[in-house]
Amino acid sequence: MGFGFAAGMLQALGLPGAAIAALFFLSSAVAAQSPEPLRLKIVGGLAGVSQFTNYEEPFWRDVVPRLTGGRVQAEIVASDRAGIRSQEMLPLIRLGVVPFGTALLAVISTEEPEFNAMDLPILNPTIADLRRTTALFRPFVESALRERYGVRLLAIYTYPAQVVWCNRPFSSLGDLRGRRVRTSSVGQADLIAAVGGTAVVTPFSEIVSAMRAGVFECAITGTLSGNAIGLHEVTTHVHALAINWGVSIFAANEAAWDALPEDIRTILAEGIASLEREIWDAAERETGLGLACAAGLPACTTGRRGHLTVVPASPADEARRLALFTGAVLPRWIDRCGPTCAEVWNTTLAPALGIRAPVN
Repeated sequence: MGFGFAAGMLQALGLPGAAIAALFFLSSAVAAQSPEPLRLKIVGGLAGVSQFTNYEEPFWRDVVPRLTGGRVQAEIVASDRAGIRSQEMLPLIRLGVVPFGTALLAVISTEEPEFNAMDLPILNPTIADLRRTTALFRPFVESALRERYGVRLLAIYTYPAQVVWCNRPFSSLGDLRGRRVRTSSVGQADLIAAVGGTAVVTPFSEIVSAMRAGVFECAITGTLSGNAIGLHEVTTHVHALAINWGVSIFAANEAAWDALPEDIRTILAEGIASLEREIWDAAERETGLGLACAAGLPACTTGRRGHLTVVPASPADEARRLALFTGAVLPRWIDRCGPTCAEVWNTTLAPALGIRAPVN
């Protein structure tokens, strides 16, 4: 309906011209203040795990529209259901094909090996250790993403701890000597070789069936995710010491981020920071929850209760961990990664951790 036609109808109702003009000015102002919402497309973490289903997806689907008063609507898809190879995530964010995306450090470190320093095997036996390492290393990740890819780091997430599950008793890492152990990375394989075991690379979905078939006696995987696939039904012991965690970054194409209104950027940055804290706190809770379920403790409120023995990390394990890390895990990573990685380690982490990387 045009202005002239609508005005004629209002005049027929006896409204004076000034009132009609004021009415149309007000409606135009309201329309100008209520534009179409900004629609963001997000690639999140892995489907079917707590980080995505309980935190990332609800944040973008429900929290962001609420925080922005409906000015932003977001559509999120899990990274393993997005039809994108994980190794391509950073280049696609750089190109703007993926404006906002999540990428696992273990995957992108094939192209950016320095990034792996944050979550090397047995570097962070507790989440407190991981928090400290991440705080120390974050400035490097932030600057490297910006300079190499034109990508803005918005958050660093972590999954719960990956630990050792075995189908026969053990009391320390040293007892893995002579055993075949499922691993998921070269760094984990380095660790198992250093203790005298044999690494067997097996997909996560095949762990239980492979253990039942005798392919290996032990497996490194998550505490709660191991419970979810029934690992507690085919094992007897699980170690409380974290081997890895599974750190990922959440980042944005710089141009896409800068194109957002300044107040929206502020709201999103604060919301994402809150989401990041929630995910870290959840990783800590779920690490303990997975161990509680493995042991069949009352604290197991989510998951299935097993009857495993939880092997605590002992002072002997801590001494062995440091020896294995400095004598095998770190130098073998440097051998593969090269002098650049040694320099990055020695300038970012070595001063606080007191562990220098060998420089060839």
